[in-house]
Amino acid sequence: MKAFCNWMDERSRLVKILFCLPFIDIIWGVYRLGGAIANKNVLHIVLAVLWILFAAFIGWVADLVCIILFNHICWFQE
Repeated sequence: MKAFCNWMDERSRLVKILFCLPFIDIIWGVYRLGGAIANKNVLHIVLAVLWILFAAFIGWVADLVCIILFNHICWFQE
């Protein structure tokens, strides 16, 4: 999973923006989950699963704004 997270981090801003589109934003949910599993952080794992289940339909807006402004998704910085 760490390799997937690193691969996502290396993508250009345009690709990251495309991944923020509605329903495709699930990719960022998997990214969150992978990072949480790699860091063995139970709270982040639970929050990532909740993001995938409930916030993918509206969370893409927060991700899109954060990618445009900061080039990183709306999530905990490790």
